[in-house]
Amino acid sequence: MHMADALLSPAVGAVMWAATAGLLAQAARQVRRRQDEAIVPLMGVLGAFVFAAQMINFAIPGTGSSGHIGGAMLLAILLGPAPAFVVIASVLTVQALFFADGGLLALGANIFNLGFFPCFVAWPLIYRPLTRGQPGPRRLALATLLATVIGLQLGALGVVLQTVASGLSSLPAGPFLALMQPIHLAIGAVEGLATAAVLLFLRRARPDLLQPAPAARGTDRPPHRPLRRPLAAFALAALLTGGLLSWFASSDPDGLEWSIAAVAGSEPEAPAHPVHDRLAQVQRAVALLPDYDFAPTAAHTPAAAAAGTPPATPAVQAAPAWPEIGAGRSLAGLLGAAITLVLLAALGWALRRLRPKPA
Repeated sequence: MHMADALLSPAVGAVMWAATAGLLAQAARQVRRRQDEAIVPLMGVLGAFVFAAQMINFAIPGTGSSGHIGGAMLLAILLGPAPAFVVIASVLTVQALFFADGGLLALGANIFNLGFFPCFVAWPLIYRPLTRGQPGPRRLALATLLATVIGLQLGALGVVLQTVASGLSSLPAGPFLALMQPIHLAIGAVEGLATAAVLLFLRRARPDLLQPAPAARGTDRPPHRPLRRPLAAFALAALLTGGLLSWFASSDPDGLEWSIAAVAGSEPEAPAHPVHDRLAQVQRAVALLPDYDFAPTAAHTPAAAAAGTPPATPAVQAAPAWPEIGAGRSLAGLLGAAITLVLLAALGWALRRLRPKPA
């Protein structure tokens, strides 16, 4: 559900950037005040894991669409809402800057849609009330499923409202909403079940990681048991997911792309505005592996086609190979996870340095 810049007007994009920046500033202040020494390494490895996991699109049977996990609900449960929001913002920023996944103008909206609703709405209003006390496996799974689905439904609604506010006549609110909500209901159900499976495993192996977050109680967690094994496990999962399992991602369009194609027939063109052009140039300049793969050769670029250079591939394009085994995708998964880890480690170190010293 990563929005492209073409879906937003500069005004709406700026408003969403401002709202997200305010939320990030507040979340960073809360992380800075935390005395939990485990929070920084957990943020780093969980961010790397979520980056890698988002590369795996799973097919939605009978639709021709696919989806991927957002990860914010898992982060909120394990870290608390404020650290989770910082982590999901870091993941989406790395994706937009280095892999051209989601636009730069739309980055504020993407962080808001994928981070705010799970972390600050679904987590405190759905998950926490349903898991008070000592929840059993069924109640924990049900709370996770409901919170994940509702968070994603609100995020999908946010996408529709933001495109409508941007004045895109090719995406009328009624038809767009009628497709976005059901397809993201299915995607949210899959993510909710996957998140519940992870939490049920942790409930048996490391129940201390599921203790109430500080924001819910006003105090820090009790000291964790040594985290070497959980950190190593999530780091290994990130490596395997980004480096190998990403080959098995579905090639079907994701829920947002599928909905746009069904309503408008094709990706809407960005409004003729200098902001869109400038940000597109910046993104092309900084993206290391656009679309999580090596850049196409000169013979396959639009410029070569315009110059009359014959393409190296047949006129009739074959269906994408599955699994899509390639060094470019593996490199993107490993590199993106590593950049996310380093970014969050640096951010955590900076926030710790700014933490007020006890009197």
